[in-house]
Amino acid sequence: MLQRRRVLTQALAYLVVGPAVCNTARAAQDQNSLNREPYLVRFVDPRWINKKWRRQVVRSPYKEPVGTIIVDARSRFLYLIQDNGTALRYGVAVGREGFGWAGMANIARKAKWPSWTSTARMDTETPGYSFQIDGGPGNPLGARALYLYANGKDTLYRLHGGGTRQTIGNAVSAGCIRLLDQDIIDLYGRVEMGAKVIVIDPRA
Repeated sequence: MLQRRRVLTQALAYLVVGPAVCNTARAAQDQNSLNREPYLVRFVDPRWINKKWRRQVVRSPYKEPVGTIIVDARSRFLYLIQDNGTALRYGVAVGREGFGWAGMANIARKAKWPSWTSTARMDTETPGYSFQIDGGPGNPLGARALYLYANGKDTLYRLHGGGTRQTIGNAVSAGCIRLLDQDIIDLYGRVEMGAKVIVIDPRA
């Protein structure tokens, strides 16, 4: 009886503490990975992120093939389809009204610590604004960028880092899909070149 009680107590402790231990282990893994980066990456402790926006495995709401990326701009989630009907879900920031993009594309380029160049639209709206920022701290694209191409042409939209705890879950970007740096680094390592990306129109 005593042994049975001990087993039940341990099982209950795992159910209560298990998720927290898992989050702690993932945070430690993220930090170890970020420490190997050539530039300082601002790590956001998952405990300070709303549970809704934390990276997590969920039951996939979509039937797309494994490896497909689906961005639900309305709910502010990015799904990477996995095996067994699951998906790895990330919280994201999306384009503010009038700047978003929707459609089907493929990952045609992957870059670590990419440079950023102002777009033609920015140059037109703000004459003299045109400039480029090299990769590194302060770059709007953050630690990684995945470039979206449709029909062989650059859409000029990216999945990239540079997000903050305050921006994730909001429509604040100039059109691109923005993730925390620790999340885009994780996603970057999982995504294959040529992977299909579907960005769902928030008005759909």
